[in-house]
Amino acid sequence: MSNLTKGKNLIYILGALILVLVVVVVLNIAGVLDLRAQRAELPYRTDKIVIGFTPPDITGVFKTATDFFVESAANAREAGIHVEVIARSPATHLDYADQVAIIEDFIAREVDVIAISPADVAAVTPALQRANEAGIPIIAVNLLTPIEGVEVASYIGFDNFTAGAVTAYAVLDYFGGPGVLGEGPTVEVGPYDFLDKAFWEDLYADVDPATINARGILLEGVAGNYFSTARLNGFRSVIEQFPNIEELQPSVATDWNRAKALAASEDALTRFGEGEIDFIWGMSSEIGLGAMLAVEAAERQVDVKVFNQGGTAESMSRIREGRLVAETWHGFPEWGWYGVKHAVMVVLGQEPPNIFDVRPRTLFIDNLVQFTPVPHLEPIDWEAILQAAGK
Repeated sequence: MSNLTKGKNLIYILGALILVLVVVVVLNIAGVLDLRAQRAELPYRTDKIVIGFTPPDITGVFKTATDFFVESAANAREAGIHVEVIARSPATHLDYADQVAIIEDFIAREVDVIAISPADVAAVTPALQRANEAGIPIIAVNLLTPIEGVEVASYIGFDNFTAGAVTAYAVLDYFGGPGVLGEGPTVEVGPYDFLDKAFWEDLYADVDPATINARGILLEGVAGNYFSTARLNGFRSVIEQFPNIEELQPSVATDWNRAKALAASEDALTRFGEGEIDFIWGMSSEIGLGAMLAVEAAERQVDVKVFNQGGTAESMSRIREGRLVAETWHGFPEWGWYGVKHAVMVVLGQEPPNIFDVRPRTLFIDNLVQFTPVPHLEPIDWEAILQAAGK
């Protein structure tokens, strides 16, 4: 056989192989496209459910809640429930009119559910009443106290009075009382135990109030605001039983702002020297972090301890580092995780729990695993919800 013939045969063989490869590639592409088309055509088992969520601002606290609204919605979509979350917040925590405008916009858009953490309950009540009139269900997060004159399908959050009381017990614990934080009698607890109000009340039932001594200042949010007032009253309801726990000055409003909390703490640290002040309580994560920065700048970490409330990724990191003593868990992930669940239930004609209490509880360095990096949340049985709706 000539070299020319051999060359031609080789070309034919190569051509045939290339043709086979082209056919295989084309068939694979066609199969992938057909599979994608089939997936695209797979219907959700529900109509689209649009949830409009409006927190009072988008700081760390409310960003966490928003993130879990989005995550829970994605989890629902994987189960065949078509959910979309639209999240909008005012520019600042004091911009009540902007939050009212957001609610009005949600009504105009005819969203299926409005979820809200009110910047101020009284300010948003008329807008929520208009949502009621429009037939839009409401999910309220960050509070359990009923909003007078408004029909709310589900409240998800915590009692603000109780949260303040829990933090007060943490202060008592650190400054000589029984518990897990200070030099008083130590109580053995597991990392997943709930150090809630019931735990602390039982622990302190027989404690001599005169044996605990500390002086400090209280930093609140917005003066006269529902949330500030409830937390202050809760904190004071406990420390007023202990005659040697002293408030050095009237509570200072910080508007939930870290910079204002830092400034208020700097002022207090200037007024009260070493041995004259033992603690600063900030009633939110942002306030507590501002107080912490002031204490550190003044190099007063040894004699002034900071306690706060909230439970953001940042504040829990500061607890792990020993820069904050403890804080009271407000359950931001729970707001979003269960907020979507309850919204879906009400749209599908089911009755969600009217009250879902996340149970404010003490978090400290030895039980952080309960809260971070992945908060302990129960899985949602979306299939059961679908079956209950006949889907």
